[in-house]
Amino acid sequence: MRKYGVFTSFIFIAILVAAVYGILHDQITYSISPEYFTKFKYKQFGFEPEWFGGHRSTVAAIGFLATWWMGLFIGIPLGLLSFIFPTHKIMSKVLRKAIILVLLITAMAGIAGFFYGKLYLTGKEVNWWLPENLSDRDAFIIVGCMHNFSYAGGLIALISALVYIFKTKASSKLEQKS
Repeated sequence: MRKYGVFTSFIFIAILVAAVYGILHDQITYSISPEYFTKFKYKQFGFEPEWFGGHRSTVAAIGFLATWWMGLFIGIPLGLLSFIFPTHKIMSKVLRKAIILVLLITAMAGIAGFFYGKLYLTGKEVNWWLPENLSDRDAFIIVGCMHNFSYAGGLIALISALVYIFKTKASSKLEQKS
């Protein structure tokens, strides 16, 4: 029964971690390109900054709404797979390490997106939709790249964490046989 408690708690924590990541990520990317939000994300979400008390709080709301579901998407498979461990304590320990792994990989992907955007994409034509009258096209592209890389990083992180859980289980079986 305690394993179900660990599972449910982990789903909540994964959603919370994803939401906080999205809020912080969007605060950073807003600093790089406010236009990415004012000319794209506000329209995509149908938001007006006045509704939330200004740009930063609107960006935080967008960050939350754009990422909380990734916590669910990542948390459910990791949580379900963790039932392979014999006790709730081992399950909990492995899931803590898995969520840290996910967070690190996702953050590294976002950083890689910054450098890819800045060093490669800004000098090229992109086949994305770009709003008219951008005052800083390069910053818009860099932020778009950071967002795309972070989502891809989340998927890579999920796969990596699943592999980590499988390997942890396999190595624990080897230790038990020795």
